[in-house]
Amino acid sequence: MVPARLQFLLPSKYRTYSDPVVPVVRLSGPIGAVMPLRSGLAMANVAPLLERAFSVRGAKAVALVINSPGGSAAQSHLIFKRIRAFAEEKKLPVIAFVEDAAASGGYMIACAADEIYADPASIVGSIGVVSASFGFHELIERIGIERRVHTAGKSKAMLDPFRPENPDDVVRLKGLQRQIHQVFEDLVRDRRGEKLNDSYDDLFSGAFWVGSEALDLGLIDGLGDIRTILRQRFGEKVQFRMIEPARPPLLGRLFGRRSLGQSSLIDPGEIVGALEERAAWARLGL
Repeated sequence: MVPARLQFLLPSKYRTYSDPVVPVVRLSGPIGAVMPLRSGLAMANVAPLLERAFSVRGAKAVALVINSPGGSAAQSHLIFKRIRAFAEEKKLPVIAFVEDAAASGGYMIACAADEIYADPASIVGSIGVVSASFGFHELIERIGIERRVHTAGKSKAMLDPFRPENPDDVVRLKGLQRQIHQVFEDLVRDRRGEKLNDSYDDLFSGAFWVGSEALDLGLIDGLGDIRTILRQRFGEKVQFRMIEPARPPLLGRLFGRRSLGQSSLIDPGEIVGALEERAAWARLGL
């Protein structure tokens, strides 16, 4: 065993600590597709961080710092399940801390924790499902563009934004949303249990609240920040082990994901993704 005075010479994962250690994973950004102009959370980039966090030797708990307006229901649920799987396998408590927001899918992920804390000014909740798009059919008619769509299966082109909205498609979409909403509601009820204040009619309406209100509704367990709460829990000498994403090689950081032969033009899809991310935060007033 390396003496304590020489521990700093070792890579952090090989060090042993006499003081309590809590690995910290930051989960920030919208949930779903991740692009160069749209950072965020998806199972592919979150799973390695969780695996490292739950593998820290001698950890007393795992802390999640959440700052997300939500996004993909499927990715949120996958991340939720992976956190619970690691927690049960490693027998470690999970404590979540909300920064600006844990809304919609962000709150679903927070529910993977055994305890949730938030700042009094944090945004919490938005337990609902939303789908948003645009309708361009009048625009393309005005500029003389003809839309041609050929499908095998009458619902294959459902909700095509370049064709007039079909009421049957909307009915179908709302049916899908109700099923996803029920999964979300069941998950929250299962994780929060008797802590929830069911007397409030809007609890599962998609509404969101500031931290102090969320505490009254049973959506969180207390108000506070990670440093204060974990020092109260594990003592003043508790050590935070930040679990950071792996840094790309130097050349990768200089040139990004584009090869030298690729155009430097930005994909319009990336711009739309960045605008959607801004809209997700704006929906919460942030």
